[in-house]
Amino acid sequence: MEYILILAAGLAAGFINTVAGGGSLITLPILIFMGLPSATANGTNRIALMAQNISAIANFKRKGFFYPKLVFLLGLPAIIGSIIGSNIAVNLPDEIFNKTLGIVMIFVLILIVIRPEKKFLKNQEFEELIGKRKIISLIVFFFIGIYGGFIQAGVGFILIVSLSLITGLSLVKINSIKVAIIAMYTVSALIIFIINGNVDWGLGILLAIGNSTGAYLGSNFSVKKGDKYIQAVITIAVVVMAGKLWGFWL
Repeated sequence: MEYILILAAGLAAGFINTVAGGGSLITLPILIFMGLPSATANGTNRIALMAQNISAIANFKRKGFFYPKLVFLLGLPAIIGSIIGSNIAVNLPDEIFNKTLGIVMIFVLILIVIRPEKKFLKNQEFEELIGKRKIISLIVFFFIGIYGGFIQAGVGFILIVSLSLITGLSLVKINSIKVAIIAMYTVSALIIFIINGNVDWGLGILLAIGNSTGAYLGSNFSVKKGDKYIQAVITIAVVVMAGKLWGFWL
């Protein structure tokens, strides 16, 4: 039953992470419930995230959504940030962090619903960043990398809004970029957790099978359904998980 639970959690998390974000808020508690220390649960979850994002990248690329130049530009500062974040992950202050994350997620939901970037960008799309926009992007993704390396949960929402404001691209394109950037900095974060002995390989591989399957389904959903349905999934995910973080429901 525990193995079935892990696979099911991975499937759900992979789908949610690819379409929106916050899937780690499903998998992390389950890993901790199964007896893993918080830091080990955090590190073990990275194996699944790696498999999940590789699966999503391959499927997005097969369907024509692949932007390597933009991904590498934004992924490099995120890698540097993730090394810093993963090194402090062991001392995670659970209660304060969870409540703060709940607030951040609601704020992100508001940004996604009202789409303020449309007002400023006037529906322009930027697949190549130059000048001040490039410098700001590098700084923003450095801090996103710190957060992603630190705990990861909910980083998908932050990436979606950041990429929307910076590039003005559609959510389908943004999701394809998002999973590639996460894959890049997850490598460096996972290495830090491995060095510190905070990885359970058995559970990690099992979870990875579920996550990668969910990611495949999620990337198909993104391409087929488009922005309207992606926003609906994001809204539901944020409300449910933010409420859980604040203890509104079990």
